[in-house]
Amino acid sequence: MRRLAELFQRNRDWAARQTAADPEFFQRLSRLQAPGYLWIGCSDSRVPANQIVDLAPGELFVHRNVANLAVHTDLNFLSVLQFAVDVLGVAHVIVCGHYGCGGVRAAAQGQRLGLIDNWLRHVRDVHDKHAASLASLPEGVREDRLCELNVIEQAWNVSQTTVVLDAWARGQTLAVHAWVYGIGDGLLRDLDVTIEGLAGAEERYFDALRKIGVAV
Repeated sequence: MRRLAELFQRNRDWAARQTAADPEFFQRLSRLQAPGYLWIGCSDSRVPANQIVDLAPGELFVHRNVANLAVHTDLNFLSVLQFAVDVLGVAHVIVCGHYGCGGVRAAAQGQRLGLIDNWLRHVRDVHDKHAASLASLPEGVREDRLCELNVIEQAWNVSQTTVVLDAWARGQTLAVHAWVYGIGDGLLRDLDVTIEGLAGAEERYFDALRKIGVAV
């Protein structure tokens, strides 16, 4: 059985470089976890959350799944959200999708991949909800637009969880954002969905849809 010796060696080399650059790095890291942000992103190996925003370990709390979904019955997602909001006290929840997402593509094209089809049904629901607007676009643009729509829908889902609603009810400062990442250029794009409370939440959601040309 292979023991993945190369990865252990890479780990030792990385730890040595960190210690050489900052002798107190690991001691400091072990004493505190106080991130200001929760990142809900895609599992895609090309989208490493900390590196994209150039934050060090300990500065970003991360949850990732295929197609960056926020499903109201997913206890994994809800547990991460609750811990981040109630225990860590993050001030920002960032839902970040990315262009060229394989999960979004599979859902858009109705591909059959196995068990994951059930998970990607949530993306397909977003596709069907905005089918008319998507159909009006050139074929090469539709997938990117669906990536954007999916992020906006998932940010809305986050804002409607009991975790977030309860935080707002007790006066906690908390904002939910929708971003999308371009693998081709390494840049983040703000989809202008910043929901900071119940007041105006629905308006921000519909405004974001209008800004990307979706009829509401």
